[in-house]
Amino acid sequence: MLSEYGYWGEELVGPLAAFDKAGYESVFVTPTGKQPVALPPSMDPTFVDPPLNKCVTSPETAEIVRAIEASDRLADPLNLEKLLPLRPYVSSPNYLRELEEYNNALDAFQSDIGSYDALLLVGGSGPMIDMANNRRVHDLILGFLRQDKLIGAECYGVACLAFAREWEHGTSILAGKRVTGHTKEYDWIDGTGVMGIDANFKTAFYPLEFILRDATQPGGQYVGNFGKELSVIVDYPFVTGRSTHDSYLTGEKMVQVLEDGLRRWGW
Repeated sequence: MLSEYGYWGEELVGPLAAFDKAGYESVFVTPTGKQPVALPPSMDPTFVDPPLNKCVTSPETAEIVRAIEASDRLADPLNLEKLLPLRPYVSSPNYLRELEEYNNALDAFQSDIGSYDALLLVGGSGPMIDMANNRRVHDLILGFLRQDKLIGAECYGVACLAFAREWEHGTSILAGKRVTGHTKEYDWIDGTGVMGIDANFKTAFYPLEFILRDATQPGGQYVGNFGKELSVIVDYPFVTGRSTHDSYLTGEKMVQVLEDGLRRWGW
């Protein structure tokens, strides 16, 4: 699952390298079927990330990201709007019939999910726009969860997990789980941006660390691992990666879950 407002290059190509090496077929999907675009800094080896005060895009990774952008591999993603319906408004004049139709469509979609082994939510600043609070993305996640399938998420993509919850009780699917994600110390205070919007936001949209601390309760834990170079947590069915430089390890751990039955790692 990729944002149409800018994904971080390494957070796609890192896991994709592990999937390709394992011989997996990767299918791409975006919220409205538009081709996803990598954020320019994720292809720029001179870009210095202000919170970390270091370059976070290696020349090798930049080259790989530019290559996938120049290829046709991402040219025809699935359209999530065509795959899943939206839950109707309660104020709809035909609410009951529309709700039945919505639930029937979700049930039918479960059979489509059956042909997949895992879902990955790629991070970057774009997911804050069109993935984090996208109800279709939430239903996609819940569909994989109902079939006990692996779900990976990176950076701000982890927010999708925090907000995904069954309508009837409203409890986050992360309750009782251990996860990692973008720490407060990694958040921007002097500007970031997204593709397709003429804006330079002066702060991160939300403090993901605080959201994850709340969503994992009761009984779970947010694991930031601040001060450690890498942070990837496996608490099946979730594999979460904190930020950009955790991308390759996130993919490797997802493969270990699928191939070796790994269920817990990193905490």
